[in-house]
Amino acid sequence: MTEANKAVTAPKEMEPLSPFAEFWGYFSQNTGALIGLIYIALVIAVALLANVVAPHDPAEQFRDALLVPPAWSEGGDWRFILGTDDVGRDILSRLIFGARLSLLIGCLVVVLSLVLGVFLGLVAGYFRGMVDTAIMRLVDIMLALPSLLLAIAIVAILGPSIFNASIAISFVSLPHYVRLTRASVLAEVNRDYVTASRVAGAGHLRLMFVVLLPNCVAPLIVQATLGFSTAILDMAALGFLGLGAQPPTPEWGVMLADARQFINSAWWVVTFPGVAILLTVLAFNLMGDGLRDALDPKLKQ
Repeated sequence: MTEANKAVTAPKEMEPLSPFAEFWGYFSQNTGALIGLIYIALVIAVALLANVVAPHDPAEQFRDALLVPPAWSEGGDWRFILGTDDVGRDILSRLIFGARLSLLIGCLVVVLSLVLGVFLGLVAGYFRGMVDTAIMRLVDIMLALPSLLLAIAIVAILGPSIFNASIAISFVSLPHYVRLTRASVLAEVNRDYVTASRVAGAGHLRLMFVVLLPNCVAPLIVQATLGFSTAILDMAALGFLGLGAQPPTPEWGVMLADARQFINSAWWVVTFPGVAILLTVLAFNLMGDGLRDALDPKLKQ
């Protein structure tokens, strides 16, 4: 057989997949994660285009249309597809602008808690000793307190506002990132590549942030995704208690708080903000599960 024939008959070796292609292959197998991703992408698009998509200004009051039911119900008006609240504001418009606010709060909370939590976890796992003991005992104390009650106490000290509520939620979310980062660092710190970098003369900062941190990112991505849903829930709870965003801010928790007295008489005023919170939190949880399955080698088949 000639060399040409051998080249033709020899089986072609499969090219290795890129890291992103491999990740997407595992992630796309999870139907729930894909649905969550699509829903989150839709919410982000609606939030970014709120000024274009919303049919009315979220604070505009239509005094001739108080507590109008959804358009498909008896007495509904197609100007207000999801109905109006007790002062005549369009519920659909307030939900759309509330999505923008909820996503912004989620980003702020996750970024603050992630940055500080990763730093403290790296310090605790790398230096060990008294530094590790002091940080982890503080984390244990924070975990021993109910997170919502701790957030309420912080907001009560700082004063009720959406920014102070975000700070409080970031603080109570901190322990999860600290413990996760510390556990990842302890699993990686004695590996050969870390030892080789240390022998090569890498300093503490380089070892922590350049060598160790990139290898601890996968679980942190999953935790940050789940942290979005926790931040949205906690902010809705604080808004419901009057400690978060203040009226007439179009925030989902505030909308629920304003509609408490109409639970029996105007179901749509309470139902639609609650459904928005439910679906958004569920979507982030589903996507977080998909990320965990795709990024954890032990779960790959």
